Order: sequence, then structure tokens, then C-alpha cells
Amino acid sequence: MSTLTATIETAEDANKKAVQDSMVSPRFYTTDFNAMDRIDVSALRAEWDAMLLEYEGDNNHDHFQRDERFAEEVAQTMPKLSPEMRQEFIDFLVSSLTSEFSGCILYNEIRKNVTNPDIKQLMTYMARDESRHAGFINQSLRDFNLGIDLGDLKRTKAYTFFKPKFIFYATYLSEKIGYARYITIYRQLERNPDKRFHPIFRWFERWCNDEFRHGESFALIMRANPHLLRGLNLFWIRFFLLAVYATMYVRDHTRPMLHEAMGLHSTEYDYAVFRMTNEITKQVFPVALDIDHPAFRAGLVQLFEVSQAFDTARQRGGVVGKVLQGWQALRGLYTFGRLYFLPVVSQPLTSEIRMQPAW
Repeated sequence: MSTLTATIETAEDANKKAVQDSMVSPRFYTTDFNAMDRIDVSALRAEWDAMLLEYEGDNNHDHFQRDERFAEEVAQTMPKLSPEMRQEFIDFLVSSLTSEFSGCILYNEIRKNVTNPDIKQLMTYMARDESRHAGFINQSLRDFNLGIDLGDLKRTKAYTFFKPKFIFYATYLSEKIGYARYITIYRQLERNPDKRFHPIFRWFERWCNDEFRHGESFALIMRANPHLLRGLNLFWIRFFLLAVYATMYVRDHTRPMLHEAMGLHSTEYDYAVFRMTNEITKQVFPVALDIDHPAFRAGLVQLFEVSQAFDTARQRGGVVGKVLQGWQALRGLYTFGRLYFLPVVSQPLTSEIRMQPAW
């Protein structure tokens, strides 16, 4: 049963959903451009230059174009979806577009406001990739007459300021977990093509390789600046790991029918993604979350329940609704705090920094 609290029926609804800020919605970010200018990757110059050559090669330059089968598949499969399933899929598209466009805006703003040639060139390439991703998703939303006005979204959505190191932790995780999410879906539908209810999923394999490479870029930045990975910064790494995993869990459990249609269970899918992400992050993070700890699993369930109760209180409105929202926010903060202080897994960093998207 779908647990979405708002339906998207018009382009206005879709744009409101994209602009909305909540505990689980993708956010837009800005940063300290002067500090970003001071980033030094000279300790890993050979690896850095090799990576930029990969970007320059642009092996996905022709990937994000629809083939002749795309429209046929949409016409055949979309009428078969129930109204509830259609809503979950549209919510998935809007959320995914907002996340991709968030990266595009951040990378483009850094590109325009720094003079450091290494960072400027990297951000140029990554903004190019994210722009393609967002545009490709928007085409599918336009099939439903629900296209997002990206210019208006850029102007009206609130921005969150993050220091550069927070950008590195958060975007590294976002890119790598994005890879894990997309490749898990792609492999599932590769094995079960009858469950591929929309053609966009055929693009996920090469698409998620862009995400993987973006994560590699932030891995090189952090490994070239090892102070970001030790001392008090370990507490920030733990925070961002938990925030990203918890947000994904809560968001995915609002769309259970989406995963069921693919032959997946939301919880099993999430933990498969967590496990893959934990394996990938050995390249840069000295700690990982113990995703098999019973208290960790119970805590994520409770965060989802809190999120649902918070949305119910918001819909209720009035003074009572506000009080209940405040109570649920406190419950969520308490639960997050308990999760944060669970034991973590220490791990040595991989000797080879670069990884290949081999999953």
C-alpha cells in the first residue's frame, strides 16, 4: 500500500513537489567558494589527471537520447499501472530529477566561482553530466504533462550552506549510493525484463557509471587531503553516513509498490544498497555503519514511523497539528541520536584509491 501523502496530478503539483523541503526531499546546496579554491590535489596528480581524461572522453555523450522503442514501451506499459502505482512512479521521477538537478546547480555554481583549474574543470564535467540526467528524467515527466520548470526550480527552492568538507562527504555518498541504487534496479530488471514497467530503466547501467565516476572524484579529493578523514572529522563522516542511509530508507518506504512492481521488497532492496555502498566506501571512509546491528534496523523502522506520524500531523493542521509535529520531530531527533551512537565498523582504507563499477 502506498504511503504517499500528496498526489501529483498537474504540472503545478509536480513543481510544488520539487520545490518542497522536508526531512527526506533532495536539497539544493551552496558552499564557501574561497575555501573550495584552496583545495589541493597535487598529492594524487597522476590519478587526478587520468580521471579528467575519462571525463574528457565523455563515453556517455550519446547515451541520453531516446530510441524508437521508448515511446512504444511507454504507450504499452503506462496504462497497466494502477493510479497508486502511477503516483509512486511519478514521485520517484520528481525526486530523482530534483536530486540530479541539485548536483547540476551545485557543480555549476562552484565552476563559476572558483579559479582553481583542477576544481573548475572537474565541476564543468560533472555539471554537464547532471544536466543530462535531469533533462532525461524531465522528458519522462513531460510524457505525463508534468514537466518541471528547471529555471523556476533553481530560483525558488531554498539552498542549504555546507562547508566544502561537508559537500565532499555528502556528495560522495550521494553519488556512490546513487550508483548502488541504480545498478541494483538495473540488474534486477535485467534478470526479470517482464517487470520493467518503464523504458527509462534500460538506461540505468551506463547512467549509474556517471554517478560512480563522480564519487571517484570526491574520493580523490579526500584521499589527497587526508586530514578530512581523521580526528574529529570521523564524527562528521558518521553523521553523513547515517543521514544518507536513513533518508533513503524513509523515502523508499513511502513507495513500496514501486519496488514490488520490480520484484523487490523495499527493506531488502535498501539493505542490498547499503551493503554495496559500505563496500565501496572502504576506498575513503575509515568507518562504516553496522547495518546488521538489530538496533540499527529497529531504529530505521522507527524513523519511518515518525516520518509517517509527522506527515499525518501536518495534514491535520491547526494548533494540535503543530504540537504533534513538534513531538514527532523530537522523537525523530531522539531516534537519530540513538542510531548515531551505535558502534561503527572500523576499516582500513583500500591501497588502490580508484574503484571500478563492477557490480
